[in-house]
Amino acid sequence: MTAQSREQSSRIKGHRRAAGRVDSTRNSGASGRTVEKQQQPRRGRIAVSGDERQGQCGSQQAHRGEEAAEICDTSPPVPTALSPPYHPENMLADAFMFDEWQGWNPEGTDVHTGQSIACKPRIRRENIVVYEVSASIDQCPTIIEENSPIVLRYKTPYFRASAGVVMPPVPRNETWVVGWIQACTQMEFYNTYGDIGMSSWELPELREGRVKAISDSDGVSYPWYGNTTETVTLTGPTSKPSRLTVSMNDNFYPSVTWAVPISNSNTPMLTHITRDQSFITWLVAMNSVTKERIVLQTVRWRMRVDIAVDPDMPLGSRASLVGRPYQEQPHILNYQEPIPPNALGRPNANDAQVLMWRPRRGAPLVVIPPK
Repeated sequence: MTAQSREQSSRIKGHRRAAGRVDSTRNSGASGRTVEKQQQPRRGRIAVSGDERQGQCGSQQAHRGEEAAEICDTSPPVPTALSPPYHPENMLADAFMFDEWQGWNPEGTDVHTGQSIACKPRIRRENIVVYEVSASIDQCPTIIEENSPIVLRYKTPYFRASAGVVMPPVPRNETWVVGWIQACTQMEFYNTYGDIGMSSWELPELREGRVKAISDSDGVSYPWYGNTTETVTLTGPTSKPSRLTVSMNDNFYPSVTWAVPISNSNTPMLTHITRDQSFITWLVAMNSVTKERIVLQTVRWRMRVDIAVDPDMPLGSRASLVGRPYQEQPHILNYQEPIPPNALGRPNANDAQVLMWRPRRGAPLVVIPPK
């Protein structure tokens, strides 16, 4: 195995399988979904996706293809006063401004007079309800794996985010997507080999300050982080409010060579691994045609790894965690941050990063260039 192939697996954080979109038609045949009943009668059922494994240390990433988010239409309840904690049972009436859309139907005519309505209701931030927003990092330490004589692997705990959203009726000829967008805003990833030097995964544009953030999309579903549990698509016309749940998870599971990556030797020389990476994750509603974006929630989070290595010890007992064993919990902001342009399109962080070798003496060397 060459040094380049040994390091290549560090590039990818996880595989995201693609899935078809979900619109306002109920799909009752999916497995792995949790169904909860509303407390008031004659309002149908709400199907929401869930990760049964939340909080399980070292659990595998959720199979997004099996846990696609699902939505269904619900009838608005009797108006009630708004008071925290906000809940869709109390918020639907005020949120959808009945005076704007009660008399409108998907055909673009007034339901009372049958006359054409020139101005269809617009979807605006104040018409969208966001509830039960959660963001957390599993409370377990990073797991170190020393199973290979070629590479050390480590698996960080999962960052998880979830939110419920109630969208107003979608007019004819409009399609809205609700989901998570994520971008990397800072990355330090150094693997030290004693006094010889260090390898470093870097994002050049971010490192040099040319951009504020780089997309962390799956590389297919731009600008979205993924396209299964991470997004829900609503295709108009829909005549009633639609309730949906979107969720995502992320972690690191890279490989680091025991030996110097530019060397032909397999002699273990690795002495330290340091990683410090920051992200912004946005909950967004976006018009697929006009590209109008409404930021609904902003989350900031950070993942840090600090591993000390004694290359003279036998395989299986070389590496140990140092520093804090648990991650700082994410911050759900009470204000919304704008999304930088580079967070919305190519390249994503996996394709933009480059592996450098920075010797203690001599010029830096590119080991793996960006894609």
